[in-house]
Amino acid sequence: QVQFVESGGGLVQPGGSLRLSCAASIRIFSFLDMGWYRQAPGKQRELVASIGTRGSTSYIDSVKGRFTISRDNAKNTVYLQMNSLKPEDTAVYYCNKAPPSPQYWGQGTQVTVSS
Repeated sequence: QVQFVESGGGLVQPGGSLRLSCAASIRIFSFLDMGWYRQAPGKQRELVASIGTRGSTSYIDSVKGRFTISRDNAKNTVYLQMNSLKPEDTAVYYCNKAPPSPQYWGQGTQVTVSS
């Protein structure tokens, strides 16, 4: 059974940092483009960052220069380093393939940026 398990969220003050991790239980992980997504209260889920099989990355404008996505294929893990966090980054963060497969959504990890 394929699973993506997110971790690393929490409560952080504005300007702080968090590193999210996503462990994937899928044998073909290294052949997948992966993404980090987030859903804020009352809003649709959005793609925040993605990383290709060869390491190419892309970001939405609001996180460029602050967030960094990376992957470790030996560990079947994708990461999201988040710096200079803002209150508007508050959301539940998920990982999935890019584009996502509906059956692979996990529980996500809550990120709350507040003073």
